[in-house]
Amino acid sequence: MSQSEPVTLDPTGADRHAEGAALHAGGPAVLVDLLGVTAWAVNDPDLLRQLLTDDRVSKDPDQHWPPYPEKIVGQWPLDLWVSVENMFTAYGKDHRRLRRLVAPAFAARRVNALLPRVRVIADELMDAIAAAPRDEPVDLREYLAYPLPVRVISELMGLPEELAGDFRRTVYGIFDTTLDIEQATANNVELRELLRSVVADKRADPGDDMTSVLIAARDEEGDGSVLTEEELVDTLMLVISAGHETTTNLLDQAVTALLTHPEQLALVRAGKVGWGDVIEETLRFEAPVAYLPLRFAVSDIPLPGGVVIRQGDPILAAYAAAGRHPRIHGGSADRFDITRVNKEHLAFGHGAHFCLGAPLARAEAAIALPALFDRFPDLRLAVPAEELHPTPSMISNGHQTLPVYPHPA
Repeated sequence: MSQSEPVTLDPTGADRHAEGAALHAGGPAVLVDLLGVTAWAVNDPDLLRQLLTDDRVSKDPDQHWPPYPEKIVGQWPLDLWVSVENMFTAYGKDHRRLRRLVAPAFAARRVNALLPRVRVIADELMDAIAAAPRDEPVDLREYLAYPLPVRVISELMGLPEELAGDFRRTVYGIFDTTLDIEQATANNVELRELLRSVVADKRADPGDDMTSVLIAARDEEGDGSVLTEEELVDTLMLVISAGHETTTNLLDQAVTALLTHPEQLALVRAGKVGWGDVIEETLRFEAPVAYLPLRFAVSDIPLPGGVVIRQGDPILAAYAAAGRHPRIHGGSADRFDITRVNKEHLAFGHGAHFCLGAPLARAEAAIALPALFDRFPDLRLAVPAEELHPTPSMISNGHQTLPVYPHPA
């Protein structure tokens, strides 16, 4: 494959799937312009899976991206996605060290212990939906898709309720790829200040939460061998932001898909297909994270067709395009079909960086979705589907609002 000019990715996310189709047409890896950075967007699931487990691919820009930091930090609106010091950007033994600290919070035993609390929160949110004015639309992102995972992750991490609004605004800013460099930098500074204030409060008054556990691990090894102060703050940032954004979009897109495909919803209501199938097909059909920046080639990586990803080249995981790849799913790749046998997707990543929160996200959806449709059998969109506007992001794949009528007409 030869490519004269990179494909410019739309920072507003206005038509992600047309963009994905263009990537498919260009080959398994396509040069793209990512807000001024040229990267290889890998959209073929087999190649993507291979690269996500390849020792020749790193997430550490310090070691493996020559322009970093001089031409990136403070110069590129998405610099936070590569400059954070946590397991998201770590490579090799550093990644293993940092992941071991966080992994216990999302172990199967811990997730199972959270499920009764998830059900309580879901029931409370259903009550709030039921209590809303019957003749007015309810924004389901505001009433369910956002608050459920946020309340769960906040309780897990011990976040103070009075900072919820500030966290929501600044975390939203991480995913908003329409911000310019000044706006993005100011947002990043504010978010880190919020996190440092949480660390200071928890250090003075620890609780039974994951933040206190991480602080204790940091303070007991003051030489930074377990966790530096910057890694502590940035690990909290990762867990808090990733801990709700994926689930919020999963709930949003699952409800949207079912309400716009009533024949599919009828299959679930009749018990012919399970909610697990709905969740997995939604993850394939509308990956909650469309693109995930960035990885870097540690050495030259030859690809079929004569393409070579050169040492130091950035690599962009195109998860949304991979989920709809016609080589895997044929002519039905763009169709929402909960009965399809192969629901293959990479929505939670793959390999060493596979999302630790995936079991919790699936569990929250498996509780919330049947609870919603059982409680509100007449649930329907309040606007035509084409009037649902995407979040202004090439990364986060959700809607700005999801207006519905819960009650009968």
